[in-house]
Amino acid sequence: MTLQTFIKKRPYLVWSTRSYDKLSDATILEAVLNYGDWDDFKKVIKILGLKKAARIFREKSQQKRCNYLPKTKNYFQLYFNKYA
Repeated sequence: MTLQTFIKKRPYLVWSTRSYDKLSDATILEAVLNYGDWDDFKKVIKILGLKKAARIFREKSQQKRCNYLPKTKNYFQLYFNKYA
């Protein structure tokens, strides 16, 4: 299963588009972390791998313009620091 297949089954996470095949891994990860539930997160980790997800999260969360919700950013900084 790819992330694009995963997100097609969960259109409520990215309501701003219907072009699921064109979404990047970073965009899908951001949608799952911000709006998904724990099962969605576990499935994304299974597809991407914990280290790759942590790398993408760290790159995107350190940018000047960051779309992660503050509570999401804080939680996953702690989570990835501990487990990745």
